[in-house]
Amino acid sequence: MAAAPPVKKACDACHRRKVRCSGGQPCKNCGQASLQCTYLAIPQKKGPKGSRAKVISEIRDTQQQQKQHSPQHAGKPPTPVRTPHDGEENPFDFNTSPISPTAHTRNLDLLSAQTVDSCINFFFNHLYPTMPIFSNQHLGALAVEYRNGPPEVYCLVLSLCAFIMVQPGMSFEGVPMPVNYDEDSIAARHRHAGALLKEVHRIRKDIDFIDNPTVHSVQISFFIFCSYFGLDKVNLSWYHLREASTLAHLLNMNEETLYKVGDLVENQHNRRFYWLLLVTERANAIQRHKPLSMLATIELPTVDRESAQASVLHGFVYLASLFRLIDDEFMSLWNKAKSECSTSYLAQLQTQLADVIPPVLECTENQAADVKITQHWLRCMVWQLSIANGYLSSSSPDLTMTFKYPIEIAKDLIRDIQSMSLQSMEVHGIGLIEKLFDMSCTLSDVIAFVPIEHTNGETQTPQDYLNQLLNLISRLRGGASRYVPLLMAKVAENVPNMQNPLTHMPHSLDAFMERSEDSCFGPQNQMQESSYGGAIRPPAFGDTTNHIPPQQPHPPQQDRLVFETYSPSATTHSEPAMTPPIFGMPGTPQGHSLGGIPTSVSQYFQPRSVPLSKSNATNDIWNGYHG
Repeated sequence: MAAAPPVKKACDACHRRKVRCSGGQPCKNCGQASLQCTYLAIPQKKGPKGSRAKVISEIRDTQQQQKQHSPQHAGKPPTPVRTPHDGEENPFDFNTSPISPTAHTRNLDLLSAQTVDSCINFFFNHLYPTMPIFSNQHLGALAVEYRNGPPEVYCLVLSLCAFIMVQPGMSFEGVPMPVNYDEDSIAARHRHAGALLKEVHRIRKDIDFIDNPTVHSVQISFFIFCSYFGLDKVNLSWYHLREASTLAHLLNMNEETLYKVGDLVENQHNRRFYWLLLVTERANAIQRHKPLSMLATIELPTVDRESAQASVLHGFVYLASLFRLIDDEFMSLWNKAKSECSTSYLAQLQTQLADVIPPVLECTENQAADVKITQHWLRCMVWQLSIANGYLSSSSPDLTMTFKYPIEIAKDLIRDIQSMSLQSMEVHGIGLIEKLFDMSCTLSDVIAFVPIEHTNGETQTPQDYLNQLLNLISRLRGGASRYVPLLMAKVAENVPNMQNPLTHMPHSLDAFMERSEDSCFGPQNQMQESSYGGAIRPPAFGDTTNHIPPQQPHPPQQDRLVFETYSPSATTHSEPAMTPPIFGMPGTPQGHSLGGIPTSVSQYFQPRSVPLSKSNATNDIWNGYHG
């Protein structure tokens, strides 16, 4: 019997496996291997042969994935995907998702041109001083290009707009919003930001930004981080911040030689962007106890004093100079990866933090607020590290190495910001509020457990400083709903005799929290409805007008909340009658004390932000202090 003549065209699977095809539907080989038998591929040049068993497995896995993604797959083979590869059409690319043809389809209804313009205007009016990484011309071009341009440009504009959506004071009044997002409220803007981020993630799945990163890739990851940070999604925000730093390293943005060639203006913006990443990572690493990946391996941005942007860039360089001092050595001590430390190192670091920026700042008020609050917060963090390592003494000639130093920090802080407007602090969002919160809680602990003598000539007491910080945090947008109850509980435990700690709060803290959701201050000099009623302008921090009657006295001790830690992730406990928690340490039952000092202090006198370490018991500290 004569052999069957060879078929003119092998099926796709047989061609992929390099075996003789019997033809038919299905062919004999596909029938035996339980594969779909299709004739859709376009012949390519021959390539090296591989393991046929491995190829069968790859084909079967890919076809199974195609079935799972196809809404109607019963008996119908999926349409093959063809993507460019080395200048040719790849007819049978098993590494490409079967849904990739629609991956770049853009949901242009998410953003109107007016919304994009509003976001870009807000960026340059309020955020550019802390993020001088774009020119107006460049962002304007992206706003035009994003609808039909490269997918990365589309993702960059959406991620930037998502970041702007979660900013305090951002308003879209008069700007047409997409369907289901037509109400101009904080909740609506946050939902809109979430929708934009979801769209960015969908499009990004089909962009090879890891193997072939660009500066836009880094910027997208950074603005995703900023958006999630504003939405209070801590894990997601940190993940994408690290993604941004990794992409920056893949682009060698940490090498000075990169900025010596190419376009001068572009290099200037990229240099600033690297430092922005470094500053952001270090601030978050301190607050969240994370290691560093960004190192100060390139020069600081330069400032042309004749430039119209000189004041803006001065403020940016001040901030970068502060965080350049918080290096790997500090973070190793902070995270307990390193235990050997000296008083001279910590004292020198305090001196550097005090001297690295000039007494009179050449920058905008918004930047001055961020720089000054950050400077004093870093001083407080270094002091926490000093006490954690047992280096403080009541008799030290160096004020920075004494127990009372946080009082000096608070005094300097109040002096530096008392004439600033709330809006200048408001624009920096939740990160700045956390710094104020940390310093307030540290001051509260010092007031409670360090004997303080009134000094002649002092017009204000430590309690006065604490009161002013409480009032400031309660006025800032994020603190009203989240940090005020935590801080009030801390103060109620540590300083129960403090009178009227919040002079402008309503009678009910619950009512205050309900009203706080819409208490953001709008753009500077814009008349706005106060959360307490009445049109007001954003007042200066020291302004005491428009006060609300004092709140009711504190509830009885057993009704107060007790927190094991006053970090942003603090949890509450229902056990009553506990001593105040000391610098993040658990409270102990009342009555258990040693020499008038609560047992928790004598056992662990640890800062809030420094990890718990029982090896660092501090009986010696307190014995030395009271000896």
